[in-house]
Amino acid sequence: MLARAGHDVTLIARVNHVEAIAKNGLYMDCLSFQDYVQVKAQSHYQSLSDADIVLCCVKSPDTEIVIEEVKQYLNKSAAILSLQNGVDNAERIAKLVDNPTYPTVVYVATAMVGPGKLKHFGRGELVLGALGNNSSELNLLSDFFQKSNIPCEVSSNIRKALWLKFLVNCSYNGISAIGQIQYGKMVSTPEVVNLINQITQECLMVAEKEGVMITSTEASQANHVIGVTMSGQKSSTAQDLAKGKLTEIDYLNGLIVRKAAEYGLSTPANQAVYALVKMLEKNGINIISQ
Repeated sequence: MLARAGHDVTLIARVNHVEAIAKNGLYMDCLSFQDYVQVKAQSHYQSLSDADIVLCCVKSPDTEIVIEEVKQYLNKSAAILSLQNGVDNAERIAKLVDNPTYPTVVYVATAMVGPGKLKHFGRGELVLGALGNNSSELNLLSDFFQKSNIPCEVSSNIRKALWLKFLVNCSYNGISAIGQIQYGKMVSTPEVVNLINQITQECLMVAEKEGVMITSTEASQANHVIGVTMSGQKSSTAQDLAKGKLTEIDYLNGLIVRKAAEYGLSTPANQAVYALVKMLEKNGINIISQ
């Protein structure tokens, strides 16, 4: 979207995507448009030295590995935005580099459906915040995205925003992965809705211990909106399992299980989802097309 708005953007991607994008551009099959977008793409990190803004979009398990690999190329004044699932990635990044680093909540349903081909299923907005005191740079960043037709707001309580998205990920991602099922179909099953509610209540218990106060009403609304606005989406965890890749489950339901143990809490619903995804991650899945 930034490249489509005329900004100088370089995607750092796997070779198969780089080759396809170099040949044709990035094909964006979005709800509002379908178009090939001309954008630079590379499979190496050297171009980071010229970047004013770095969007970190890697999976949570890869955060430290990738930052260690790229920090030698980073412009020291470049802003790093963590556009990742989970609640602690920005803090993990900030421990490794001195660059200004901002946690960013992402609400978007997408999938790569082929080399250089992106499919958009719903939404597409960002919420920015600061790890410590609010930064004046946040408003500039928000304005930058909004002028590129990317809805973006600045939150004065980014930890709460992160945890709201996090509990949605815990509620939806693992179940979608286990069933290889879209969100809309998930929530049409009453028993699954009950499970989502159990997962959510456990997340709220842990969040409270972490000093993050989210009401049951706020959590229920966040979960409901996802089922409606992203009904055709399979979770990123489901996509990873289908491709035989490691998932982020250790940083989703797995983190809830670990944090709960530290506080002496029981989280059986999160434990069950976590265990089942780990089993499928280890042994693979069989996908039956219907």
